[in-house]
Amino acid sequence: MKKLIYSIALIFFGFLPLSSSYSQEIAIQLYSLRNEMKEDPVKYHQLISEWGIENLEGGGNYGMTDLEYEKLLEDNNLKFIGVGADYNQLTKSLTPIIQEAKRFGAKYVTCYWIPHAEGPITLDEIKVATALFNQTGKELKKEGLVFLYHPHGYEFVPNPEGKGVIMDYMLKNAKNFDFNMDVYWVKMGGGDPLKIMKNYKGKFPMLHLKDRKIGTPGSNDGHGDVETNVVLGTGDVDIAGIIKEAKKQGTEYLTIEDESSRSVSQIPLSIAFIKSQLEK
Repeated sequence: MKKLIYSIALIFFGFLPLSSSYSQEIAIQLYSLRNEMKEDPVKYHQLISEWGIENLEGGGNYGMTDLEYEKLLEDNNLKFIGVGADYNQLTKSLTPIIQEAKRFGAKYVTCYWIPHAEGPITLDEIKVATALFNQTGKELKKEGLVFLYHPHGYEFVPNPEGKGVIMDYMLKNAKNFDFNMDVYWVKMGGGDPLKIMKNYKGKFPMLHLKDRKIGTPGSNDGHGDVETNVVLGTGDVDIAGIIKEAKKQGTEYLTIEDESSRSVSQIPLSIAFIKSQLEK
């Protein structure tokens, strides 16, 4: 089955040799394989390596000891480039977050969600989060780490204090942190990820590349049907344009996140699409 997938990728997208070098590196968010990892983490770490990916974003040992997991990563030439950080933990102590990042050897720390009432977030909540993120980023920088925020679509509602959306406030006031932009969720919230990249150059060292099935309705609550995640380049997010802009801006990591039940079969095709765009 894996050979068939690779053959399809070769025919459909012109899969490129793994020896090709790019300024942007491809990574995978391990949440893409959350169900598979419960069944056989060894098998699926090996599969990631077979796909030609070596950069991981995530965290946790999947039931293994630190030494066992370190050996699994080493055996498969895998390394962590990013870990997650819970918002509530940011308000308490950064020590556990710093320890985890350093244990994995990760450079980036990302907060994926700001707690708020169901639905869109408010401007006041965005202001509080922005202040917290600036302070967090300042402290993590002392430890050689880079703090990022991952927009989730609930930030793209009109700004009651002026033009644009409340996400603009965070983008304009991010002094000590950058963004790990999930282009799917920005699109879901009604934002234009490519336009945002062009308007706020240099703020996106990492991107979550995730495409959306054509015809999918948007949402402003950060929730949606994961089965609308499709192979990169086949949906209504301008993935090709985003990769082109990422090359111009020097974005470091293009991270594939596929939350659908088809992730194992779709990811190789998405890898092939990214490589085809990087070669242009």
